[in-house]
Amino acid sequence: MAMPLGAKRTFRLGLVTALSLALAYGLGVQFPYFAPLFGFLLTSAAAPPTRLKGLLGLLLVVTITLGVGLVLTPLLGKYPVSAVLIIAVGLYFSAFIGVGLGKVQVATLLTVGFTLIPAAGQVSYALASSLVEGLLLGIALAIACQWIVYPFFPEDSHKKVQAKPAVVAVGQSRWIALRSMIIVLPPVLLAFTNPALYMPLIMKAVLLGQQGSVVSARTAGQDLLGSTFLAGVYAILFWFTLKLCPNLWMFFLWMLLAGMYLAGKLLGVIRSRRSPWYWQNVAVNLLILLGPAVEDSAAGKDVFQAFAVRFSLFVAVTLYAWGAIFALEWLRARRGSAAAEPELALEAH
Repeated sequence: MAMPLGAKRTFRLGLVTALSLALAYGLGVQFPYFAPLFGFLLTSAAAPPTRLKGLLGLLLVVTITLGVGLVLTPLLGKYPVSAVLIIAVGLYFSAFIGVGLGKVQVATLLTVGFTLIPAAGQVSYALASSLVEGLLLGIALAIACQWIVYPFFPEDSHKKVQAKPAVVAVGQSRWIALRSMIIVLPPVLLAFTNPALYMPLIMKAVLLGQQGSVVSARTAGQDLLGSTFLAGVYAILFWFTLKLCPNLWMFFLWMLLAGMYLAGKLLGVIRSRRSPWYWQNVAVNLLILLGPAVEDSAAGKDVFQAFAVRFSLFVAVTLYAWGAIFALEWLRARRGSAAAEPELALEAH
């Protein structure tokens, strides 16, 4: 009896995430948590992995988009106001590319290029270059793991048609892009004051900027805060279970278990009242919280204190995103009602 498609996708997503993590930490690459992060994001599309030609093209796009951040690094030091304006415009167009043109991956990479790389460059140009290399290696490892896993859990041959990302109307796209830029920019500016401390905060802000395009003001608080808190709980449980036997094999197995559970929720194999992007948010937040915690432990730092600070910042920036969405939607609704009043008066006459 053939395995159901949903089960194939669940096993594939969980195994690619765990295998990416094992290879990245086993090979000792810089910023190893990028590999499982991209493994989850790329595999959650439920499509066959990109071929070698596509991988080379993707890495070229990544190099160009992240190279923008390397160019901005000296600008921030010499002409900070101009650099911040360029970053704001870049964030707006990055969001517009994702929402208006449906190029979500390119938009995410551009956002990272305009935020994470310049922040790392404030510490040192070498760190920014290492971050670019880490991102490139993370994507390459994630796709290599997809190549390994996909033959065991392939898509059904009669279901190869992929759903294209929804493209929003131009007017709505501009508004969502503006909203996303306002969500991302203030946390990024805060991170520029102490990049070493706030680096994970930028990753969270980038994630919130992408999610700001799919949530409404009514559900933003429950969805954004709920998924962040749930990810924090899962990260704590994951850490304590990993402490029972702290080695790479157990790290791989625990990630495989967590990845398959979250994949089942995301893909609808395990019944849930939440939307798929809610569970994607939980998984991505879990990986962002776990990765730096493992690095802190390896460096001999106080893991729990660093986690408390990091998680508090995540909650704070999520509260800001919720407030920004609510305020902007309220202003838009008020402006729309004010514009409609003269038209109603003219119709009455």
